[in-house]
Amino acid sequence: MLKIENLTHIYPNGTRALDSVSLEVPPGMFGLLGPNGAGKSTLMRTIATLQVPTSGVIRFDEIDVLATPDALRRTLGYLPQDFGVYPRVSAFDMLDHLAVLKGYANRGERRDVVGALLNQVNLWTVRNKAVAGFSGGMRQRFGIAQALIGQPRLIIVDEPTAGLDPEESNRFLNLLSEVAENIVVIFSTHIVQDIADLCQNAAIIAGGRIISRGSPQKLVEQVRGRVWKKIIAKDELDAHRERYDVIATRLTGGRTVIHALADANPGDGFEAIEGDLEDVYFATLLSLRRAA
Repeated sequence: MLKIENLTHIYPNGTRALDSVSLEVPPGMFGLLGPNGAGKSTLMRTIATLQVPTSGVIRFDEIDVLATPDALRRTLGYLPQDFGVYPRVSAFDMLDHLAVLKGYANRGERRDVVGALLNQVNLWTVRNKAVAGFSGGMRQRFGIAQALIGQPRLIIVDEPTAGLDPEESNRFLNLLSEVAENIVVIFSTHIVQDIADLCQNAAIIAGGRIISRGSPQKLVEQVRGRVWKKIIAKDELDAHRERYDVIATRLTGGRTVIHALADANPGDGFEAIEGDLEDVYFATLLSLRRAA
């Protein structure tokens, strides 16, 4: 179990990237959802011991993360948003080097570990190819392989599917789901559907604060019976935004489809629909904008 209490981080320029964040993250896939600039990457880097917060507490099982960061690093796997590699080093040699850094001193044991990981992420056949020449999806699968070195109990992945085509994204997410069966995996993204499909628990972060948390199903309960849909002309959008709490707009087949939030049927051609996690997300952001 990962426990975060009152975590705050203020950058030297005064930006409050994290504002008293408190979370409990059990084993399994945990989704962290939020817009760009919400504080997701700052939170991920802080948990991964890459930066020291202004204040707060992070504990992972028996480890006091801020007091003994090396203890966490021994059981941590981390795939950052931008994963750099040496340009001419093969996948096998790169993973072998990283295994040395993780404490695998015996060459034979290291060879077995590296081979098993490359097979697990379906990269064995390209083990002698430079990682810099991999496709985006292959690089992300290699990123998971390096994160799995040493059988970590906590894995952090930050925006892992950005830039991947749908096939590579599905392959990567399926692999991540398999990995998360018995350990804590924190999956940070702004792609709502990935959270809905994969995560047993999730939190929405915005403005450095945790706004909502719970299972995707529990989060959706917040908007059940309160989401209404209407198809309008594009030039009617501004008027509808002034009159209704429009939380989402989408252009479909040349028509503008809007979702509005209301406790009762607004009339005016709106029809009831089942809200989903995306509606929760957009409703949360609308509420924050109005409170600002």
